[in-house]
Amino acid sequence: MTGLDEHGRPEPPVAAGEVATLLGFLDYQRATLAWKCSGLDAVGLRATTAASAMTLGGILKHMALVEYGWFSRSLHGREYGPPWDAVDWEADPDWEWRTAAEDSPAELFALWQRAVEQSRADVAQVLDSGDGLGRLAGRTWPDGRSPSLRWILCHMIEEYARHNGHADLLRESIDGATGE
Repeated sequence: MTGLDEHGRPEPPVAAGEVATLLGFLDYQRATLAWKCSGLDAVGLRATTAASAMTLGGILKHMALVEYGWFSRSLHGREYGPPWDAVDWEADPDWEWRTAAEDSPAELFALWQRAVEQSRADVAQVLDSGDGLGRLAGRTWPDGRSPSLRWILCHMIEEYARHNGHADLLRESIDGATGE
């Protein structure tokens, strides 16, 4: 049984198989982002620090795109759905970062939470099919290679961990809240 830490994050299992360990660490990183962004109003989610234009709201929206991009689009080969399908990514490659300031906290959290739930369903579909972590993505990279589900999960853990470091700094600059 997985316990929760003092911030409500699910503790990754300490002695489990590869799937449970990878999914446990991914959920822990997701919960860390939720914790870092929780309780802030629109002003807090739009705040920047130092010379960076990065915001907590931008991180939420970016991670929603990353969730969708790796699990639905790459792994399952689906096309972008709303709101991503209306973006001219060539003309505006930082759209999610730039437009997060236009969204309310409720909209940002809902977009991210929907993406996480879809990602969980996408992973479960692969695992339930018996393909396992070695299942190759439905979309190939420009060089013809396809990452495995294992690679995608490891990459997502890294992506969250990197942005959670940014979130630590942003949150501390907003209200002094610190922790991990």
